Amino acid sequence: MLYYALMFLVVGLIAGALNFLGVSEAAVQISWMLFLVGMVLIAVHLFSNRPKTRMT
Repeated sequence: MLYYALMFLVVGLIAGALNFLGVSEAAVQISWMLFLVGMVLIAVHLFSNRPKTRMT
């Protein structure tokens, strides 16, 4: 997920450098959304992967 966010960011930066503003804005917005989704998935994974302990 974060790989795709980085790829869309690179596409957005290249499109911005070549002055394709519509493509650049769309690619940067997609990369931002993918980055946020990736961070949420990482947080869920880290907090839900706790060792199970028995209470006796």
